[in-house]
Amino acid sequence: MSLKEASFCRSRTWRRLARRIAPWATQGVPLTGNVLELGGGSGTMAEAILRTDPQVRVTVTDIDPAMVRAAQERFVGCPRATVHRADATRLPYDDESFDTVASFLMLHHVLEWETAVTEAARVLRPDGLFVGYDLVASRPASWVHRIDGSAYRLIEQATLEPVLARAGLDVLAVRYAFFGLVVRFVARKR
Repeated sequence: MSLKEASFCRSRTWRRLARRIAPWATQGVPLTGNVLELGGGSGTMAEAILRTDPQVRVTVTDIDPAMVRAAQERFVGCPRATVHRADATRLPYDDESFDTVASFLMLHHVLEWETAVTEAARVLRPDGLFVGYDLVASRPASWVHRIDGSAYRLIEQATLEPVLARAGLDVLAVRYAFFGLVVRFVARKR
């Protein structure tokens, strides 16, 4: 994640947006039980998830130590949230550990995003949900990431569905938004 992206993830603007983006990103599907957020940054989206249900518990992961520290600071004294440093392509959790795995605007930062999808499926319980949204390969998305200098590999349109299927996930919804620049997805583990 670039410095500009990291700053935005900690901003007041992002905190306000996250409250609205979370239900949009999950397409109205309630996130329940034990939720794992991949690449959760400073924990803003996890905070929005925690507000939806008093029973939900969230584990926030990120590979960036600065983001992990920011999320840990956010959740001091919150027993329903834990934060770990973790690589989305090699998650340190047992098989079938989570009811839901969420990925909000993160997969494109993982050069091997297909492996991250496979890992998400591995840690999901049967009938668990993998939900989220991400950028689709486009000129505007490429320009933004070239300018800020962050590593990325954007998802080509129509490539997410086969990857989800190979990982053992049944696609419940894949919707493209904002003129095809963003993809939202919900998949269930078989």
